[in-house]
Amino acid sequence: MSVLKLTIAVKLVLVAILFPLCTNASEQDEAVESQCSRTSHYDIYLSGIHTGTMNRTENWQGQSAVVTSTSKASILGIGTQYDQRAELSWSNTRDEWVTDNFHQLVTGFRARDMKVSLSEDGLESEVDIDGDIERYKSAHIPLRDVDTLAIQMRQLLLQGRSQFALVRQASDDVEPYQLYVKAAITATIEPWGEMTLIPVEQSGAEEVTYYFAPEMDYQLVRARYHGLILKGLIELNQYHSTCERLTQ
Repeated sequence: MSVLKLTIAVKLVLVAILFPLCTNASEQDEAVESQCSRTSHYDIYLSGIHTGTMNRTENWQGQSAVVTSTSKASILGIGTQYDQRAELSWSNTRDEWVTDNFHQLVTGFRARDMKVSLSEDGLESEVDIDGDIERYKSAHIPLRDVDTLAIQMRQLLLQGRSQFALVRQASDDVEPYQLYVKAAITATIEPWGEMTLIPVEQSGAEEVTYYFAPEMDYQLVRARYHGLILKGLIELNQYHSTCERLTQ
């Protein structure tokens, strides 16, 4: 279960590397290409053992995107695959990214078919899991899938925020996260070599530390899942982009 949780938690920031910072809708239209894509490939480790891979592709057009991802891992000896397709867009009303809908399919360990639709402001959701429907609400912070959460995280990081709060729509609950930006460190990431990384520590339902590389367009290059017993790690091994590089 820890590997699956690592996969879900790490997805929170994978989209966050993909989109230029926008302070309002008109500036966003000027800064973003009408269409581009970025693809990232990661290795997943559990207590030092390679247990799987995660691949993500983001297709952007204007102020909306479709993000697809696939993770494959061996969990408790069971081959498990995690697939998700999320649609997200920029809200002119809230001046932030919101999830329109997402579809998550897990086969193997903890198998489920989860379809989620959200209100225009993101404060209400309808979750359909294998035909069982539940509804959720958030008082102030929009409910988001992991990919849209990631965009908001990156935007706040680039704005220079030292801490912020986000909320994820999970399968059977809503999960609030508090995130803290730490001082930059230097690390060697193969095949790119030595680079500066910015750690972002997450507390809440899942405790994770994310490492962003400013010189790689704020690409997420590493993330650690801090489990009580087992420790998870994910590391970038390939990256390709047709989008313009980030400028601040």
